[in-house]
Amino acid sequence: MFGKQIVKKILFFSLFLALFFVMYVKFFKKNEIVETEVQTSTDTLYNSNIIENVNYVSKDNDGNEYIINAYQGEIDYSNSNIIYLTNVKALIKLNNSENITITSNYGKYNSENYDTIFSKNVIINYMDNKITGEYLDFSLERNSLIISRDIIYTNLENILKADVLEMDIKTKDTKIFMYEDTKKVNIRNKDSYGNN
Repeated sequence: MFGKQIVKKILFFSLFLALFFVMYVKFFKKNEIVETEVQTSTDTLYNSNIIENVNYVSKDNDGNEYIINAYQGEIDYSNSNIIYLTNVKALIKLNNSENITITSNYGKYNSENYDTIFSKNVIINYMDNKITGEYLDFSLERNSLIISRDIIYTNLENILKADVLEMDIKTKDTKIFMYEDTKKVNIRNKDSYGNN
């Protein structure tokens, strides 16, 4: 009789252990799957901040229009007003002046105040003027355009090399200068440029 009770207890204990093992495997394996699914959906959310064929249009109080297009944009998680752009093209339509076009490889656009940083292979075309550089800070709010790093400014007659060019968008007043006082802005006539 005593032996039967021991066998029952061993069977009961074995059954309890088997049941515990099955429940452990079933529930803990499911939790691992759920965590993987959550991770996958987080990855999907991360990729969803990329926008294809970006287009923004804005106007200032004077009626000047600013149109910016990009192949791709990525919204900054820490500030949703900031969009990082790739293959950027911008058009500035000024009321009382010629249009200004800007292209660059990259950009950083603020959708709140329309300020834009253009970088890498920046090209500005305005009337018969072409300005190239590596960095452009454009602001409708400040009415300014500041291009720097390896500036080459060409018009019908001259080629100019400098470190920085600042332009007031409304008045077209322009300052061209070098960072170091000992260096001078290099200006050459186009006709004599190829001869030297």
